Amino acid sequence: MSGSSIDQPVIIATFAVYMAVCLVLGLVAWQRTGSLADYLLGGRSLGSWVTAFGAQASDMSGWLLMGLPGLAYAGSLSGGLTGSSDAVWLATGLAAGTWLNWRYVAAPLRQATEQAGNALTLPDYLEHRFADHTRVLRSLSAVLILIFFTFYASAGFVAAGKLFESLFGMPYIEAMVWGSAVMLAYTVIGGFLAVSWSDVLQGSLMFVALIAVAALGVALVGGPVDGIARLGTLPSELMGSEPAAGSVDATHATLSVIGIVSLLAWGLGYPGQPHILARFMAIRTVAAIPVARRVATIWTVIVLAAAVVIGVTGAAVIDPPLSGAERETVFIALSTRHLHPVLAGICLAGILAAIMSTAAAQLLVASSAFAEDLYRGFVRRGATDRELLWAGRIAVLVIAAIAFTIARDPASQVLDLVAWAWAGFGAAFGPVILFALYSTTVTRNAAVAGMLVGGVTVIVWGQTGGGLFGLYELVPGFLLSLATIAGVSRHSAWRSRFR
Repeated sequence: MSGSSIDQPVIIATFAVYMAVCLVLGLVAWQRTGSLADYLLGGRSLGSWVTAFGAQASDMSGWLLMGLPGLAYAGSLSGGLTGSSDAVWLATGLAAGTWLNWRYVAAPLRQATEQAGNALTLPDYLEHRFADHTRVLRSLSAVLILIFFTFYASAGFVAAGKLFESLFGMPYIEAMVWGSAVMLAYTVIGGFLAVSWSDVLQGSLMFVALIAVAALGVALVGGPVDGIARLGTLPSELMGSEPAAGSVDATHATLSVIGIVSLLAWGLGYPGQPHILARFMAIRTVAAIPVARRVATIWTVIVLAAAVVIGVTGAAVIDPPLSGAERETVFIALSTRHLHPVLAGICLAGILAAIMSTAAAQLLVASSAFAEDLYRGFVRRGATDRELLWAGRIAVLVIAAIAFTIARDPASQVLDLVAWAWAGFGAAFGPVILFALYSTTVTRNAAVAGMLVGGVTVIVWGQTGGGLFGLYELVPGFLLSLATIAGVSRHSAWRSRFR
């Protein structure tokens, strides 16, 4: 599929309007961003709907419109509706994790961070929570955030590159440049407010686009009943190439108990995702959280279901079938081949919205880790707010440049990059955050040890070619981190008792 097969002027015009709106939001936010607190958390001024859309739009990145439909598409080609069960299990784990995170982490974290010296970042909160005067916990947290977010942001650049390459026939590298430019501009200029305001627009656009293309897919297969029958008779020759070793497709191609556990375990990652937790920290009051939780959960369930439907129906109607990394463009293929150019442009802007919302949130949190936790923590403790504000903005550009370099391989798959970074954050931060919020006996040494064990386990496990036994690295990383924190804390209590 190339840019010549669609009405490029209409698509370009749609994208131009969308990008212009995002830049205007950035410029307005610039006027209201006078301090690092404004830049990183918007002065803790967000309402329920903005918080809900911000958390979920930054959570469901380009993988929602590319990676997840691609996973459902690949499974459906090889096994019809049964083959798409891996995508269903993954969506189920994410939906459950979303609700649990809002229910048990959002309110306690909002209260705790404000009470901990009005902490603006997770490393800042953890340092206050565990009274760590050595700054080891702050620096370790910041370094892990920078490492995993650099790879996470690279997934956004890959998705942007594939989008512009598919639509306009651009070379992949050039496509990444154009696809990422506006996102970087409004993030650097407007900070948290610009990202949060645009997330309402982007979350709405993603919602509409996914429902529209899912409905299109169902109509193209002749409705739900005929579609099920059609998927059951897909010929084996449509299977395409085998998935690469170590990819999400390869790990979950044959669903066993381990495969199902691995897919459901994506929900474990939520308590450790800094870009989502930042939204909890920024909401105006704890009283606004129940409404935000309901909005976020309903939004998430609907868009995940729509993404799976797009992949399943795409397998039945796209001819010739997509193969390899191209499978992640099933949403693009359905939109450009079967919708009016204006509608296609709006739907495709939904992909750009997903990419921009998440990558912007990730770059913003990474910049906060640099400016607040490393620059002020170790380079210039007496730095002014304005100096830190610009340090954060410069950090966004530097991190983006590194992420861009990682994303240069056009064979990269969005879901694989997201899976690794998601596991890293979930294992390194999730158990520590839960213990910090719900335990009074956990120690600073236990938090440091748990964070190290979780992060290192993900890195090592991920180098085994798809994970030992096909188990998603988040599972061992999360469990070992939990055990380490509990064990070290208990050991410390035992030593104190018998001194």
